[in-house]
Amino acid sequence: MKLSDRLSILNGIGEVQAKKFEGLGIKTLADLINYYPRKYDDYSHVVKIKDLRPGPVSLKVNIKNITARYARGRGLHITEAIASDNSGSVRVVWFNQPYRAKYFKSGQIYFLSGKYELKNNHFTITNPTVEVVSDLPTNTARILAVYPETKGLDSSQIRKAMAQTLPVMNTIPESLPDFTIKDQKLLNRSQSIRALHMPTSTEELDEAKRRLGFEEVFEFSLASLLNKQDNQTETALSIEFKQELARQFAESLPFKLTDSQRIAVWKIYQDMQKPVPMNRLVEGDVGSGKTVVAVMAALMVMADHKQVALMAPTEILARQHAVTIYALLQPLGLENKLTLLVGSLTKQQKTSAYKAIREGKATFIIGTHALIQEDLDMHNLALVIVDEQHRFGVNQRLTLAAKAGHTPHILSLSATPIPRSLALTLYGELDITRLDEKPAGRSDVITQIVYSSGVKDLYVKIDKEIDSGRQVFIVCPAINQSDLIQVKSSKEVFDSFSSGVFKHRKVDLLHGQMKSDLKQAVMESFIAGKIDILVATTVIEVGVDIPNASIMVVMSPERFGLAQLHQLRGRIGRGSHQGYFYMLLDNSEAPMRRLRALERYSDGFKLAELDLEFRGPGAIYGTYQHGALDLRIANLTDKKLINAAVSAAQQFIERQEQLSKYAILSRKINKLRTVTNLN
Repeated sequence: MKLSDRLSILNGIGEVQAKKFEGLGIKTLADLINYYPRKYDDYSHVVKIKDLRPGPVSLKVNIKNITARYARGRGLHITEAIASDNSGSVRVVWFNQPYRAKYFKSGQIYFLSGKYELKNNHFTITNPTVEVVSDLPTNTARILAVYPETKGLDSSQIRKAMAQTLPVMNTIPESLPDFTIKDQKLLNRSQSIRALHMPTSTEELDEAKRRLGFEEVFEFSLASLLNKQDNQTETALSIEFKQELARQFAESLPFKLTDSQRIAVWKIYQDMQKPVPMNRLVEGDVGSGKTVVAVMAALMVMADHKQVALMAPTEILARQHAVTIYALLQPLGLENKLTLLVGSLTKQQKTSAYKAIREGKATFIIGTHALIQEDLDMHNLALVIVDEQHRFGVNQRLTLAAKAGHTPHILSLSATPIPRSLALTLYGELDITRLDEKPAGRSDVITQIVYSSGVKDLYVKIDKEIDSGRQVFIVCPAINQSDLIQVKSSKEVFDSFSSGVFKHRKVDLLHGQMKSDLKQAVMESFIAGKIDILVATTVIEVGVDIPNASIMVVMSPERFGLAQLHQLRGRIGRGSHQGYFYMLLDNSEAPMRRLRALERYSDGFKLAELDLEFRGPGAIYGTYQHGALDLRIANLTDKKLINAAVSAAQQFIERQEQLSKYAILSRKINKLRTVTNLN
C-alpha cells in the first residue's frame, strides 16, 4: 500500500463509493490522509448505564429485546432494543436502519456511542454507532473525527476508510528539519497525522495540532523570508530624495501631515534611495492618509524622470484615485504627468495614453492590475504602488523586471488593518509601516445597532440629512432575493424605497453584475449629488470616496464580517459633516458580538484583533484573499506558536541551511513562494 494508490485499494470502496469520495476531492490514499477533520466528538469515556447523563455517551453493553417495525404514516423503519450492562439498562432506537434487527449476536459485547437525550418523554439513545468491543474501535468509545461530508458519505464511512490507511500513515516521511523537531519538542509528521485522524486522547490530539499548526506557519514564514532574501539580490533604480520638493508638497496640502505619515514617508524615501527593491506595506485605517503617502513616494520618482504605476483592484477605484491624485499634483504643476489606463477607455484614448507613456510624458500611470499585462513600454518604471492587494508576488516582479530590465520598488497599501500575528505570518517578506493616526479634525462616525422597531425613526433621520443636503448609502448583502438565504436584497430595497417610503427622493441602484460603464455612470451621478440614496452591494466597500455622504445603513449586518463592516463604515464621514453608521437587524434577537464591538470601537486595528478572536483565521484569510495559503490547523491567536514558528524559520535562514537537502519541505516552499493573487 502506497500514498499514491487509488482509493479502490481499500476494502469496501467500490466504484460507486469511490465516486462519492471523488466528489470531496479524494482520489488517492494521500488525498484521504490529507482530508482533515472539521471537529471532534469525544466518546472516549465509557461509562456505566447507572451513571448516564444527557449528552454524548459511550457504553460497553450487550443488546437484547430487538424489535423492528415500519411506521407507514411516518415513512420510517424503526428498530428498538435494550442495551444493558451490570449496572442497568437503557432504551436504544435506530431510524431507517432496518439491518440493525439482524446485526446483533446473543452474548456478544458491543461498544455503543451516541447522544443520550429526552425523546417523547423517555430518555433514549437515538441512532448510536455500534461496534464489537476491540482494542482499536473505529466509530465508538474514542474521540471521533468529524469530517466535511457529502450525500451518501458520512463521517463514519470516512473513518472506516481512514482506519485502513494506518500502515501507510506510518510511512509518511518527515518534512521538517530534525533540529527544528528537537528544539521545539514536536511529534514527527506520521505520528501527528495519525493522531489528527484517530487520537487516543485529547492530549495527543493537542500535540498533533501543535505540530501541524507549527509546520504550516513555519513553511509560510520560511517562504516569505526566502522571498525577502532573494529580493535583496535584485537590482532596482535608485531614487534620489529631494527635500525641497517634499516640503513644497507638504505645504500645498490643505491639512498637516500626521507624525505617522511623516515617519512612513521617510522610511519609503530611505528604501528607494537604495539600489535594491523596496517591498513595503503601508497599512492604515480608513482615512489615515495612505494616498498622500503614496503620492509623496511617487513625487521623487517623477522628479527623477522615471515612472510610477498605481494598480487598483477595480476600475471605479482607479478612476477615483486619478481624480484625487490629479488634485494633489495640481499645486506643483505636475497634474499633466498623470494618465489613466483602464478597460473602458476608447481605442483613441488608449492609443493616446500608450503614446504618452512610451514617450515619457506620462510619469504617473493609474490603472487596474491589467497594467502589468498590457503591452506597455515600461523600461523606465521605478515604482509600483499596489492598492488593496496585500501580496505582490514573485511572478509579478519577474513580469515587470522582464519589461523594465530591473525590478521596481513595490509599495503596497491596505485599508484593512491586519492583526499583528497575521502580519507576522503572512507578510514576512514585507517591511510593514502602520499609519495609526487620523488627520486632525476628522471625527469618529456615530455607530448604532437598529432593531426593526426603530425603522421609522431611522427613515426620519435619513430624510432630515437629505434635507440638509447630505447623501445616503444603503448596503445590502445580496443583489437578488434568495430562497436559501432570507436577507434584504439590493433590488428589493431599491424597489421598496423608490416606489414607497422614499419615492420623493432620487434613489438609484449599484451592484457588481452591472456593466462597467453603467456602474461608472451611477457613481459619477452620486459624486455629483444627483442621487440622494444609493442602494448598493459591497461593490462600494473599498476606496469609494463621497465626502457628502453622511449616513450608511447596512441591511442584514449579521451577514457581514467585522472587518468588512468596518471597511463599509469608512465610506462615510469623510467630509466636514458628522457621519452616521446604522446596522439594521433582521430580527429582534440580541445582536452578535462583532456588531456590539463595532458599535463600541472605532480603531480598525483593535477591531482586526477582535475579528481574529471572534471568527478565527479562516475568515481573516478570506478577507485578505491570500491565494493558496492553506493554514488548516494553525490558530493565529496562539501567539506562542506563531512566535516559535517564525523564530524557527529565521533560524533556518541564519544557519544557511540548504533547502534542497529537504525534498518535501523544498517542494512545499517553492509552491508557496510563487503564490500570488495578481495572475
